[in-house]
Amino acid sequence: MTDATSTKTARRSHHWRRDVTELAALFTAVAVADALANLIGHQPDGPFLLVASAVVLAVTAGFHTWWARRHSHAPPPAGAGRPDGGGTEASVHTVGGIDTDTGAEGGAPVGEGPAPAPSAEDTVLWRMRTTVRDAPGSLAALCGALARHRVDILTLQTHPLSRGTVDEFLLRAPAPLPPRQLSRAVSAAGGSSTWIERADAHDLVDAPTRVLCLATRTALDAAELPLALRQLLGRCTIHSLPAVSVTGHAAGGTAPVEGVLEETVMRLRDPSGGVLTIERPHLPFTPTEFARVRALVELDARLGPRVPRGKDVLTLPEGNEITVRRADHDDLPAARAMHGRCSEQTLRLRYHGPVRDADRYLDHLLSPRFGRTLAAQTASGRLVALGHLLWDGDETEVALLVEDDWQRRGIGSELLGRLVALAAEAGCESVYAVTQASNTGMVAAMRALSLPLDYQIEEGTLVVTARLDAAAVRSLPPYEQAGR
Repeated sequence: MTDATSTKTARRSHHWRRDVTELAALFTAVAVADALANLIGHQPDGPFLLVASAVVLAVTAGFHTWWARRHSHAPPPAGAGRPDGGGTEASVHTVGGIDTDTGAEGGAPVGEGPAPAPSAEDTVLWRMRTTVRDAPGSLAALCGALARHRVDILTLQTHPLSRGTVDEFLLRAPAPLPPRQLSRAVSAAGGSSTWIERADAHDLVDAPTRVLCLATRTALDAAELPLALRQLLGRCTIHSLPAVSVTGHAAGGTAPVEGVLEETVMRLRDPSGGVLTIERPHLPFTPTEFARVRALVELDARLGPRVPRGKDVLTLPEGNEITVRRADHDDLPAARAMHGRCSEQTLRLRYHGPVRDADRYLDHLLSPRFGRTLAAQTASGRLVALGHLLWDGDETEVALLVEDDWQRRGIGSELLGRLVALAAEAGCESVYAVTQASNTGMVAAMRALSLPLDYQIEEGTLVVTARLDAAAVRSLPPYEQAGR
């Protein structure tokens, strides 16, 4: 006799014995009930006791039914569900807060369990933006397509437009998954105008926190506004067109108070005068981005001119002390006085033009809107050197001017090293200096940075470009950290 036959025989034997037992219990219960009814019914309060007993029995039966139903929905214990102890529950994957049943079409079969999640070493971060139809189920279809490629949605922002909705994702995807395949999967799920680029750990900060940090930096330093806009919008080109050019003529260009948004171009009123233009040809701006930019610009306008007042005292090789600090429009008279003490050759090497126009450039150079300026002054307060870090669209320029009597003492190299450190901190990939081939002092200062350099010479003008290497650039000076 096999084990299966033995089991079936045992189940049939147990079945008729249980029926006989239930019948015996039923007859016994009827006999006991009849005896109690005859005994209690002849008493003065007999009918009342019988009704009360019926109510108690009904309540007890109802409580028993409720208790049985409640516990019948409890999850089965581990190992229950199959004779071999294996479970039969369908696995559910959570993708960025959206649950997708893997037993559905396109997922893993029910009962096989979730696919093993890739380790942190096997994944990469991507920023993705795509446009979907503004219809129920569009976003769900997109999330399902990402889930089928084992892509985890870390953050999601939606930007409603007049036609469709722009969804911006921060994704953690398997490293072997190429971005082109990811883009095709999104397009197949209904996404259009898809844009993908690599992200890093800094993008894990949620958008409100990132905007608040940028607003704090802007509030502390007026020179931070262009940098804050770059970090907020990603790759973009920012131009600040002043109301009056350096030659004293009207520069032209206006913008309404509320600003203008035209697909890939924003134009707003510059708090320092003129127009602030932001361009991003590869990706149109959304109304949400425009509102955030306008809020930062309005914050900058309300706070007015402001520059951190930290400073650092340095001792030169001959023993003289100089103070290095940030400079702004308040230093305009001292800067003009320094021009008066410089030779024509020094001014010509710095400004590459007529010496008589040198003073006209100072108002532009000392404006925090166009970059950062470091000044070196003596113990008596006399300005002897200026170093400029200028935001030139999506590039960054460095420039130096050292008074003749203070040259060849290391002041220019000190200012240049600090300017390059500021550029690296701002996320710039390179800085360039425009000078003449005969300006051996500027060339030597650039070479002293110990950074990869590129040289371009055209009609006597030398452009030296330094590619910033985070490992080679020195850390920020203490006075800049205190000025934050």
